[in-house]
Amino acid sequence: MIRSMKFEIEKYQFGDDGVIPNSELPVLVYRQVCTAEDKSDWFEATFIANRWTNNWRDTILSYHHFHSTTHEVLGVGQGAVRLQIGGSSGVTLTVVAGDMIVLPAGVGHCSLPGQGDYEIVGGYPDGASWDLLTGTEAERRAALPRIKGVPIPVTDPIEGIEGVLIKYWT
Repeated sequence: MIRSMKFEIEKYQFGDDGVIPNSELPVLVYRQVCTAEDKSDWFEATFIANRWTNNWRDTILSYHHFHSTTHEVLGVGQGAVRLQIGGSSGVTLTVVAGDMIVLPAGVGHCSLPGQGDYEIVGGYPDGASWDLLTGTEAERRAALPRIKGVPIPVTDPIEGIEGVLIKYWT
């Protein structure tokens, strides 16, 4: 397996905006963590090896949404995509093949219009089941206690038990 020996970490923190709950935990963006030729295969195999399973390959939904039952990892296997993270008042990020994002439970995310071809490899700690919420008032009331109850993962999706995620989330 090939991964970059040096990669940059960006941290972003988002508070509750009244629609998207977001999280007290930071969103972590790992820049150019993967240098393998087939990045999608590498991300999937590495996530599985580090207990981030229930994997999928697809694009990211084009409307603001969040998950209240689990954290999520997104590895960019091909292409590039502009994302809005943290809800409509959050930040816009461009991620490219080889980049990875870890989203805490509750953090809003969506792709922005005008994207070309790209592929995301997603996964969840210990294969957790995910829900799909958009922040309606009824959803939020039920989601807030679930988000608070989502445990910190025991492994980083790339580096296992001694990874960056463990440093920033514990």
